[in-house]
Amino acid sequence: MEKFQESMYKLIVETSTKLPKDVRRAILAAKLKENAGTRAAMSLDTITDNILKADENVSPICQDTGLPTFKIKVPVGANQIEMKKAIRNAIADATKDTKLRPNSVDSITGDNSGDNLGDGTPVIKFEQWEKDYIDARLILKGGGCENKNIQYSLPAELEGLGRAGRDLDGIRKCIMHSVYQAQGQGCSAGFIGVGIGGDRTSGYELAKEMLFRSVDDVNPNENLRKLEEYVMENANKLGIGTMGFGGETTLLGCKVGVINRIPASFFVSVAYNCWAYRRLGVKLNPETGEITEWLYQEGETVDFTKAEEEAAAAVEQQEEKTRSITLEAPITEEQIRELKVGDVVTINGMMHTGRDAIHKHLMDNPAPIDLNGQIIYHCGPVMAKDGEGNWVVKAAGPTTSIREEPYQGDIMKKFGIRAVIGKGGMGPKTLAALREHGGVYLNAIGGAAQYYAECMEKVEGVDLMEFGVPEAMWHIRVNGFTAVVTMDSHGNSLHEHVEKSSLQKLEQFKEPVFN
Repeated sequence: MEKFQESMYKLIVETSTKLPKDVRRAILAAKLKENAGTRAAMSLDTITDNILKADENVSPICQDTGLPTFKIKVPVGANQIEMKKAIRNAIADATKDTKLRPNSVDSITGDNSGDNLGDGTPVIKFEQWEKDYIDARLILKGGGCENKNIQYSLPAELEGLGRAGRDLDGIRKCIMHSVYQAQGQGCSAGFIGVGIGGDRTSGYELAKEMLFRSVDDVNPNENLRKLEEYVMENANKLGIGTMGFGGETTLLGCKVGVINRIPASFFVSVAYNCWAYRRLGVKLNPETGEITEWLYQEGETVDFTKAEEEAAAAVEQQEEKTRSITLEAPITEEQIRELKVGDVVTINGMMHTGRDAIHKHLMDNPAPIDLNGQIIYHCGPVMAKDGEGNWVVKAAGPTTSIREEPYQGDIMKKFGIRAVIGKGGMGPKTLAALREHGGVYLNAIGGAAQYYAECMEKVEGVDLMEFGVPEAMWHIRVNGFTAVVTMDSHGNSLHEHVEKSSLQKLEQFKEPVFN
């Protein structure tokens, strides 16, 4: 059991820090389709750079290491109770070693356990089989993409697509709509697992199980194979693109499964996964607990280094066409009013993290520091202490901003905040506040936790640690932190534009395809 725990620790670390070959190939294929110099191409450049940095640093690809979900097949007679204890110990060790962010939060009190252990976390699902080895698989699915999961009850009326009936064509419409509604908030370009049938619970379980399939496999069910191919071809015509910036690739993979249902219910469940598709598996010797084989490693190895060099050359050619501005807080309203959608902003100096707990707190309480003219970063970092007891940033990509929509505009006006950084954009209330107050929304590249961590030179302090590491307010000095203006102080929103444009494109898929 000691060796089994060690093997589970290795699985956790590899899953968090190293993308499997099939996912890398899908990302490279998307990168090669984009036109050089576009926002989507820039995003994919950052993504591939981040993947290489995570490899080198053996640090989390994305700071949101999600809810660890294990799927384990064991020979008859295996002691699942002891195996579960070993997995929980491995999770706690990986969290202590900053390979996982502490993500287990009491749903009533809001207290963070600090070690990713708690009621329901991690998720461990066992299945017995008659083979002579253990098959252990793990997926780390972050909150941003988890929040874009969706379930449909057929028949249904779908925006842009009309009526979806209880047939293959209705299922097709649901899947296309699921991609549209995710926009850039789930860190597109993404992958989807689809579960047809079952009840509300088993349908979602099947959808998530589909995410354990290889990107390169072929569905043995002919109808489902055709459906997967149709979705992959046509979802990429919606023009949502990487990070929702527009572009050629919106979806990197689609896997569909089906189970029986009862007559009164017809559910289509979709599990959305971001580009940082952290899913790995191992085969284990049941006698020793040692790893005998790593899964999802078939096929050629992707060399991103050459792609990075080509991207750098393309960016150099485009430099004169892209307006780049440097900001350092405190920022004036005049500086903000000069910015417009599409500008690339480089930030030096101070920024302050703030997520859900901070925004709720600031509505009714004073800020722990003077935020006038400052920058708020929607981020829950992975943090560690060095040998001298100083905090250092291990991973620090953006979280999904739309969760702060009820608070953001009010807080910006209350405290004089001039810039907000996050991913996926925000809604009309925030856009109106940016225009009235003189503020700007900057979209960082979702999942690029290593890329942004390297921009963070020093942690100057932290407040409100009672909310836990991800939700505390960290005060960080940065250098060369790059993001794109996607909502400006003149009422313009790239996110609003892409959503309207993709809805128009979605409407072309109303007509029946499958008889």
